[in-house]
Amino acid sequence: MNENLRNPLLDCSECPRLATFLAAVRCEQPTYHARPVLPFGDPAARLLIVGLAPGMHGANRSGRPFTGDYAGILLYATLHQFGFASQPVSTAADDGLQLMDCRITNAVKCLPPQNKPETGEIKTCNRWLAEELTAPDVRVILALGLVAHKAVLMATHLKQSAYPFAHAARHALPDGRILIDSYHCSRYNTQTRRLTSADFSHVFETIRAAL
Repeated sequence: MNENLRNPLLDCSECPRLATFLAAVRCEQPTYHARPVLPFGDPAARLLIVGLAPGMHGANRSGRPFTGDYAGILLYATLHQFGFASQPVSTAADDGLQLMDCRITNAVKCLPPQNKPETGEIKTCNRWLAEELTAPDVRVILALGLVAHKAVLMATHLKQSAYPFAHAARHALPDGRILIDSYHCSRYNTQTRRLTSADFSHVFETIRAAL
């Protein structure tokens, strides 16, 4: 039996707006995963990557973070470039891709309408992220975007004002771990060149140095 099927996160419906929205998506797209999306990767990873939330036709469809959507193109190519992924392209949950020393999750595990989770939903879902951050092997946390950055600080009970978000910022946390920020690898950010492949590679150079 697939161990994921026993994960209580898959049955979470604590956010009424998100649960109602996902139920509608399941009716419209019966082949989609359309449930909370579990973390993916090496359970003993030293690098934990935190995104925003599943995309409608990406993780919400495939059931795996950043898989099958535009944001995953740059992410998985860069992970492969730096030795964290077995292949540079992620198309489906059964495509054979494996992550090494890396795990990927989201601040909000369910697809939100217009890809915009509400503050209360971020807070409700934060307990799952807090649990993921208790993994003893995690040494570096990469926050993709401001929402993920704030969610990590919330989960670790740290003040937002003490760790301001900035692209490529490196924050030393009190427990000895390192929080690194990056602009999200979204379609908007990459197409407007707010985030270039060179910019993203620089972030991963910092990650490799920290590890």
